Amino acid sequence: MTSEIGQVISCHKVEQWTEQLQKGNESKKLIVVDFYATWCGPCRFMAPLLAEMARNMPHVTFLKVDVDELKSVAEEWKVEAMPTFVLVKEGKIVARILGADKDGLQKAITTHASTPLTATA
Repeated sequence: MTSEIGQVISCHKVEQWTEQLQKGNESKKLIVVDFYATWCGPCRFMAPLLAEMARNMPHVTFLKVDVDELKSVAEEWKVEAMPTFVLVKEGKIVARILGADKDGLQKAITTHASTPLTATA
């Protein structure tokens, strides 16, 4: 869906999360997952920064998962602190950033978004 490019996609159901993750893996794009909670101050601080990154990096998929809404997903991904940012590329976790570390997140995204993918003919 082209309307999702440049936006942070909120996943409210496990099926939606699975679909978005699969689409991202198939596209071979870097996926940045923001595991957050509505009551978390640092999460609210990071939200507009994540939205800005999504607008500026259409070649990266940005997903948001509320840990209280999708507890099973948060548990499966071993999220223990908020916010937790997990970077996934081709189905593999390539980085995990804990806390509201804007600079660390930007550096990890830049590093992994530009990493050459395995060549396929």
